[in-house]
Amino acid sequence: MKFIEKDFSVTSKQRNQMIDITSQVHLAVSESGISTGVLTVYCPHTTAAITINENADPSVPHDILYALSELVPHHQSGYRHVEGNSDAHCKSSLIGCSETVLIKGSELFLGTWQGIFFCEFDGPRSRKVILRIQGQ
Repeated sequence: MKFIEKDFSVTSKQRNQMIDITSQVHLAVSESGISTGVLTVYCPHTTAAITINENADPSVPHDILYALSELVPHHQSGYRHVEGNSDAHCKSSLIGCSETVLIKGSELFLGTWQGIFFCEFDGPRSRKVILRIQGQ
């Protein structure tokens, strides 16, 4: 069993943004030499997240961000965190900081319309994504 850890940077341009990182993740898996295994995509930031969703239609990320902004508004009178980014912390917790993807035939084992997204909720910022690849 091999174990490889890689990371790469992601730069957001907006406060709330979903960035398709599928190609960067795919490249890392291809370079790893692992043909069968498990990949963990991890975000070490408390105001960002990782999710898997449709990457064929750009309206899907827009709609997800819209729904999150309706569910957790940026300006809310009850927030106590003084940095002004309480909504970003809440959105990050709702989406989650990691996703697990199977590796089969040296490829990401994703559904036809699925992609991996880095979700920025407190941008613009430069962030890091950590990949842990395990397998044979």
